Amino acid sequence: MANNEFGYTAWGMDWVRLAEPLRQTRPDPLLPRARSIARNTGVQATIEGRIVRATIHRGGQASVTHLELAPLPRPAVTAIAEIIPDTTVLTDEMHRALVGAGTSPAPKPAGTDCSCSARTARCVHVLAVYYDMARRVDENPRLTLEIQGYFQAAPEDSTVPVESARWTPINALDTADYFGVSATAVR
Repeated sequence: MANNEFGYTAWGMDWVRLAEPLRQTRPDPLLPRARSIARNTGVQATIEGRIVRATIHRGGQASVTHLELAPLPRPAVTAIAEIIPDTTVLTDEMHRALVGAGTSPAPKPAGTDCSCSARTARCVHVLAVYYDMARRVDENPRLTLEIQGYFQAAPEDSTVPVESARWTPINALDTADYFGVSATAVR
């Protein structure tokens, strides 16, 4: 595995598996281009919480890609804290211990979006972001836990997972409160 360009650690390989799932039965023609983009520093990514925003330049084209990751479930946070009490340096053996205990630290995308014309969740730009993240996680495995919200969720917190709503349903808004109109002013 040391010869792999992306995913030479077990932590980084989890990100490569997002681009190259094992269940895939035929070659994906987008993968070589996505690896080339990531290899040649075509991905300019910023990480904010559980969201990766990337600007991807390829030739004369530019795309903006948005990747949101699902938070680690509460049982996974607790299991990771028990198996790896000190997450300062994460090794492949620690990854194997987690998987052996039935806890997968692999990231799970909650949503992807790209400004390109492909309009698919697996466009070349999203795949390039997966490879770029694999390279970053190979260099710093703590990043994979950080981006899934592990360090924000202490293991002794409540067992109820708190997920902030991404959208506010229109029928949840009270027009009088929303527009600042009081009930007495309407009459």
